Amino acid sequence: MTRLSVEMLAADTAEPITSAGHAQLGIAVLAGIAVIVLLITKFKLHAFLSLTIGSLALGAAAGAPLDKVISSFTSGLGSTVSGVGVLIALGAILGKLLADSGGADQIVDTILRKAGGRSMPWAMVLIASVIGLPLFFEVGVVLLIPVVMMVAKRGNYSLMRIGIPALAGLSVMHGLVPPHPGPLAAVDAVGADLGITLALGVLVAIPTVIIAGPVFSKVAARWVDVQAPERMIEPRTSGELEKTGRRPSFGATLATMLLPVVLMLAKALVDIVIDDPENSVQRVFDVIGSPMIALLASVLVALFTMGRPAGFSKGRLSETVEKSLAPIAGILLIVGAGGGFKQTLIDSGVGQMVLDISKDWSIPAILLAWLIAVAIRLATGSATVATISAAGLVAPLAADMSTTHAALLVLAIGAGSVFLSHVNDAGFWLIKEYFGVSVGQNLKTWSVMECIISVVAGGLVLLLSLVI
Repeated sequence: MTRLSVEMLAADTAEPITSAGHAQLGIAVLAGIAVIVLLITKFKLHAFLSLTIGSLALGAAAGAPLDKVISSFTSGLGSTVSGVGVLIALGAILGKLLADSGGADQIVDTILRKAGGRSMPWAMVLIASVIGLPLFFEVGVVLLIPVVMMVAKRGNYSLMRIGIPALAGLSVMHGLVPPHPGPLAAVDAVGADLGITLALGVLVAIPTVIIAGPVFSKVAARWVDVQAPERMIEPRTSGELEKTGRRPSFGATLATMLLPVVLMLAKALVDIVIDDPENSVQRVFDVIGSPMIALLASVLVALFTMGRPAGFSKGRLSETVEKSLAPIAGILLIVGAGGGFKQTLIDSGVGQMVLDISKDWSIPAILLAWLIAVAIRLATGSATVATISAAGLVAPLAADMSTTHAALLVLAIGAGSVFLSHVNDAGFWLIKEYFGVSVGQNLKTWSVMECIISVVAGGLVLLLSLVI
């Protein structure tokens, strides 16, 4: 268990800041979530501010002293940002290097040269899944949409036949596979092992993305048979590529992007095989397979495998790194505030309340986690808010779980967090505008695809919890 997880466990078992009973705590939870939902949906307030105010409302409704509520919120925010902030920043740098160097273009172009006809939707899934590993969902969408449009136009494909597989690849990575912010925050909140979560996440992601991507795209293309809008079809270039005409090779780019995944999976495998914390080999892999070192190694390698071949000077590399960090400020604050809300829940005694109430239920903890994430996702429209809030509520359930089941609890939360994107989700409108479809058409394609991802992944996680 990491130092952060130990600290969080100690905080989880501290004396509650209020003596409220279960009924009052239940009302307080509903009040806090209702405030967050209302502020985000009705007043369009930023999620960071909404989570902050919701945490204060939760504490007040629970009868906790305001100074202790503030202390809980700030400590939760600080521990969450310290745990995942560096990882989010490193992921952003890697994604920016990938985009600016032309590495993303190289991967896309190479795969598309070798795919055609019926294999094209499968190629789009592969592209989106690989590209989506280090990128935030919105960044991945912006990066891939021009490719989707060009492929659909040149190959005379229905837009949904090509677009849905690409979106499925991005969405599955976003919900289930670290180092995305939501799964990372849930791993920290639950105290799960990141390497095992990553390994099981990939295992669940493969069948999920096949069903929600290439398979569902056949149905989606019949339901909504539209062509790529002309306004979105532009030559595919990167700013620096226009100047140099150079870009990194396919092999080097792919190896660099997969490096952190390989290192983290290797750590998980060594931990299982050796299972001796004092063993020197395991200690080495514990270091190089830690999320921060794995991502840092990938970023440092990318400076040479992506930046140098693209003709980047030292100044240009520095500029790329600097520009990659600015856009993640909002995400860091949202994730941090989510951690603050989670800590307020725990310190108020809500976690123990969930344990006390759910111990007599016949509903499995995995299913409970999925349902809570679904409810918050439907209400707020934010997968990240749903993941962090649900993780805070069900984290105490992981205390008596095995390492494997704790990882599955994280994946259940991630699966529930992507359920039914609709009008309160910014991603819904992003896809609608890019694809040039109506609200109804977007609900029948994008929204249904998100439901399929959530249900299939949730079902697979529940199945795994019964057999392993």
